[in-house]
Amino acid sequence: QVQLVESGGGLVQAGGSLRLSCAASGRTFSSYTMGWFRQAPGKEREFAAGISWSGGVTRYADSVKGRFTISRDNAKNTIYLQMNSLKPEDTAIYYCAARSTVVVAPLERGYEHWGQGTQVTVSS
Repeated sequence: QVQLVESGGGLVQAGGSLRLSCAASGRTFSSYTMGWFRQAPGKEREFAAGISWSGGVTRYADSVKGRFTISRDNAKNTIYLQMNSLKPEDTAIYYCAARSTVVVAPLERGYEHWGQGTQVTVSS
């Protein structure tokens, strides 16, 4: 079983930066593919970024490509999402998720474990 706890959300002005963290419990963290999803008010949850167990493969939604960077530190059981050049449309609850298969997939249904989320608000 993997438990995930996100942190680092907050209020930031457009053009600013935030770094989200997701701390995981469990000895098998390093074997999991990890992802960041987000859900804006009134919208469905969507994929933002994903990273393979080794960190060697990353994948991004077109809407965040070039602005967000996902990374992981398996020694610390933590993944990160560095968000730069933030826009008001990035306002959402950001969720960390884990899946035991190797594919860095953008679909929710493949992820078995989810955190509670952290709020990111970008003001214009």
